[in-house]
Amino acid sequence: MAALIPGEPTPIVPHAWRVLGRNPGMMTGPGTNSYLLGEHALTVIDPGPVDEEHTRALLAAAKQIGRPIEQILVTHTHRDHSPGAHALARATGARLLGPTVPDDGLQDDTWQAERVLRHGEHLDCGGIDVEVIATPGHVGNHLCYLMVDQALLFTGDHLIQGSTVVIAPPSGSMSAYLNSLALLNDYAITLMAPGHGDVISDPKGTVEHTIAHRLEREKKVFAALDANPATVQELVTRVYADVPAFLHGVACLSLEAHLIKLREDDRVRHDQGKWSV
Repeated sequence: MAALIPGEPTPIVPHAWRVLGRNPGMMTGPGTNSYLLGEHALTVIDPGPVDEEHTRALLAAAKQIGRPIEQILVTHTHRDHSPGAHALARATGARLLGPTVPDDGLQDDTWQAERVLRHGEHLDCGGIDVEVIATPGHVGNHLCYLMVDQALLFTGDHLIQGSTVVIAPPSGSMSAYLNSLALLNDYAITLMAPGHGDVISDPKGTVEHTIAHRLEREKKVFAALDANPATVQELVTRVYADVPAFLHGVACLSLEAHLIKLREDDRVRHDQGKWSV
């Protein structure tokens, strides 16, 4: 495992480095990970929030590595991942590549890709072949990036180290998330570089554990509804009894995503603010 040192370029695999942002918190863990990769020129993945110090750290890392920054990719447009792109682009002339922006009030609405990326296309990242994998779920526009020769997947917030991610409707979808997790089994992946936390060295086990955890939570949701109709706020204390109460507000988002999936599966209904079997 590579040390989580804010602002310092940490090698992950040959021709790929991590620079940890200085934005630790309840939703970001140690902070947002930015990555630089490339053999003769650099692509930055997830430049982070607006933070002059982090932008300077990325520029200093590129200088230390000895390669220019030519491209900036983002995995998704939550405000801890993409807003730093503009300052970095102004400083380097790098082009912006990534997804479009969902209109759900939770996004970085300053992001605008010069080129919108599509599932399955391959990018030349300074001599490195990177495949785009669409992984909607955490948010509808989420992309992962596979560094093909190293079988290294940059996961953004699709999977993070040491925790599960929030699925926030309307753009976030539990059905899409589970499908996107299963999709990763189609790829040769030996290592994951997440948007938060350290490198994940057991990709297959992590995917299997995450799917099992989400389906177990779904069972709890359905069991809690088996008694009486309830609101999301009434359900959260039953379904997330294993989670500290101060996190229940955030848990309500994923709980709603579970309920929407169950409704899509014709197992529950929603009427006058309450959910029932």
